[in-house]
Amino acid sequence: MKYLNILTLILVIVGGLNWGLVGLFGFDLVAALFGAGSALSRIVYVLVGLSAVWQIVPLFSQFGSGELAAPRNH
Repeated sequence: MKYLNILTLILVIVGGLNWGLVGLFGFDLVAALFGAGSALSRIVYVLVGLSAVWQIVPLFSQFGSGELAAPRNH
């Protein structure tokens, strides 16, 4: 499970960097590497999207454990 979390986190980072390039320069790195609208590009986009969904699980588990809660000074 740990390896899957690392892999999906890497894919989410790659997707975020790609969107940063699209927003800043209008350059889609995935499309440039694999061809705009190609099956391989679509697979990469789907994997990045599924990785983002997968990363929601550890996020909510952190909320449940209270690790993301603001420290209280009582």
